[in-house]
Amino acid sequence: MRFLIALVSALLLPFGAAFAQDYPSRTITMLVPFAAGGPTDTIARLTAAGMAKSLGQQVIVENATGAGGTIGTTRAARAQPDGYTLLIHHVGISTAATLYRNLSYDTKTAFAPIGLVTNAPMTIIARPDFPAATLKELVAYAQQQGDKLTYANAGLGAASHLCGMLFMTAIQKQLTTVPYKGNGPIMNDLLGKQIDLTCDQATNTTGPITAKQVKAYAITTKERLKSLPDLPTADEAGLKGFELGVWHGIYAPKGTPPAVVQKLTAALQTALKDPALIARFNDINTEPVPQDKATPEALGTMLTSEIDRWAPIIKAAGQYAD
Repeated sequence: MRFLIALVSALLLPFGAAFAQDYPSRTITMLVPFAAGGPTDTIARLTAAGMAKSLGQQVIVENATGAGGTIGTTRAARAQPDGYTLLIHHVGISTAATLYRNLSYDTKTAFAPIGLVTNAPMTIIARPDFPAATLKELVAYAQQQGDKLTYANAGLGAASHLCGMLFMTAIQKQLTTVPYKGNGPIMNDLLGKQIDLTCDQATNTTGPITAKQVKAYAITTKERLKSLPDLPTADEAGLKGFELGVWHGIYAPKGTPPAVVQKLTAALQTALKDPALIARFNDINTEPVPQDKATPEALGTMLTSEIDRWAPIIKAAGQYAD
């Protein structure tokens, strides 16, 4: 049996090498499991355009939305492993592994990672008249008030939902969670003083923070944001170990030939070095990952570690999407 497997593998090697040599010979589709116009969609379109230059073929972005991103992810997992269907997803791909208890795929094994793309910071913000002036004061006030305070999120599995769970776990206090159908309505109600707190990507909050329309307490990544240099990191502001970045990665279906994965990774790395792409990323308050992170190994490690990180937090909260 081992001899037969080895013989078949040997026979298939020339075919795989020839296929990879000709790849890509037609248009590639990059699936985005979220709506057009959002941060992930924007990152996808910028990255796809950059990769297309190296690959010599068009990389079109298609939005396959629904069920917290699992519909598009399922479609990608079931696609032919030929390099012509890719998936770009954010941190939610790791949390879905626990939030959805009946997924049709195993998140850890369903994909061939291509590489990380970016890690966008989030901000902890409150209504403009919120009494706490600093993050330490916010934590103390939240611990005192508990469920009298309202925390808004954009739905189960959204980055704001994850940030809220992480915050409540860190301060060991449950607030009243108010789910919304998107970040736009959240910001409207925050400005209107209808809710107390939320956590949202800096892409959406830099304007209101700069205009002092909301109170901002911290950035959720390790380093301060260039566009908000006076806003401390959560760790600096006293919430030690609190870190959440909305990282994005690109995946191909499991079984995609290694040589094809290598070509896609090379195209991604080239795209992330493009000054035009870097400038556009800066416009949305993020930046490309270093080259050593834009690799299958780095993304695979990130995915596994994030699944393991979020599983106990989600289970402790008892918040599931199915």
